[in-house]
Amino acid sequence: MERRPPHRRRRLLALGFLAAAAAVATSLGLAVGGTEERPSAIASSAAVATDPPPSATATETASARTPDRIAGAEPRPTSTRPRPHEIDYRDSRAVGVPEAGSLERGVMLPSEGRTWVSWDPVERDKPNRWWRRWGTDRLVRATLRVARDFAADHPRAPRILIGDLSRPRGGDFGTDYGPIGHASHQNGLDVDVYYPRIDGREWTPRVPAQVDVELSQDLVDRFVAAGAETVFVGPSLPLTGPVGVVVPLTNHDNHLHFRLPAKR
Repeated sequence: MERRPPHRRRRLLALGFLAAAAAVATSLGLAVGGTEERPSAIASSAAVATDPPPSATATETASARTPDRIAGAEPRPTSTRPRPHEIDYRDSRAVGVPEAGSLERGVMLPSEGRTWVSWDPVERDKPNRWWRRWGTDRLVRATLRVARDFAADHPRAPRILIGDLSRPRGGDFGTDYGPIGHASHQNGLDVDVYYPRIDGREWTPRVPAQVDVELSQDLVDRFVAAGAETVFVGPSLPLTGPVGVVVPLTNHDNHLHFRLPAKR
């Protein structure tokens, strides 16, 4: 019998060992390279990946109760950058009265501008939410004109903080939309404007002592000149104006309330 050289015998033994190892790997459902997952492992991984995080449902449920959802079917605007040319001015119509009315073809005030920034009175932060910033075209124009002229005459003053106007289609703006709510602001003719602070901060005053009375009186005068039907002011502040137009009203010690007359 022919005898194989020792090195050939060793090579054959090595090949036999590799063949046996490949057979064992195949029976276990593994590729020789070790990178393919077993079917049971794939199924388990897919189940984990498709399960939503436990908080997702709770978050959506809570979101459904927020005023953004309550505000209804109004689509959220795609642009929130505050440049005057982005304001969609149109011939708006204030229906009814400020305490019981609605708004047609309203104009959304942008979130901020060079001389002013919107303020959310419920979240106490800037900017105000989009659905709280709607008014007639006349109201938006008058308010921004006052802000522009005020800034030109007081370049070192902080930007004016503009609060709530009306909802996109007007209507009730009471406590369902956050405390303390509004008895009016229903037909796009009302806007809240916060008094400048004496320390120059771009924030709302918390107490009357933080109000810059001189600058606030100038704002009141400008809104009266802009054609106000009424300017409500804080009873704790020495702000004055024409009788029957400038009217002290509780809960107005940190802001004035500018109201335009209905279109004649």
